[in-house]
Amino acid sequence: FGLCTNSNVLSHYNVTVSTISLFRVVDNERQDLEIRDSKKIDATKLGRFVRINELRWVTEYNPLTAVGLFNSTVQTHLLLFTDKSSPNHTERMDKYREAARLFQGKILFILVDSHTKGNDRVMSYFHLKESQLPAVALYHTPDEEQDVLPLGEVSLEAVKDFCNSFLQRKQVKGNLKVEDKDFKQEL
Repeated sequence: FGLCTNSNVLSHYNVTVSTISLFRVVDNERQDLEIRDSKKIDATKLGRFVRINELRWVTEYNPLTAVGLFNSTVQTHLLLFTDKSSPNHTERMDKYREAARLFQGKILFILVDSHTKGNDRVMSYFHLKESQLPAVALYHTPDEEQDVLPLGEVSLEAVKDFCNSFLQRKQVKGNLKVEDKDFKQEL
């Protein structure tokens, strides 16, 4: 966090009114909260703004973070469904975070704790059962395409391969649509 009153810096970021800016490394985005009346801002409101808009290398899914996740310009999300109370949780998360750094700006990495109330709806959306966990699911927000990979254990190679394969398929589909559009225009 920082405080700035330098007019060159404010101009560079197009800040014209009192503003709190949150710069996210994960998707290289900036979220602003313009403050028109400083008396209306308190710790609760500021904390809510940060929680909604913060994204980490791995962001835990909950009703607050869901808003920031779906507002991100990164349209492909990888969800890790696992039990946070598992003895293997720390090791899984270390590998998952390592993979997240490799896909910065391409894929948002999300943790879905299978034992958190309400997350059963997310699991059912991906047709997952508790017995299939841990598992990862890729979701592309514009077309709602998804792919699920049940895992015996989370490994960097499995996550990398799964993500690369999905991204390649999306690229091929995108190229085919462009070629099909060009072909139709020629007719």
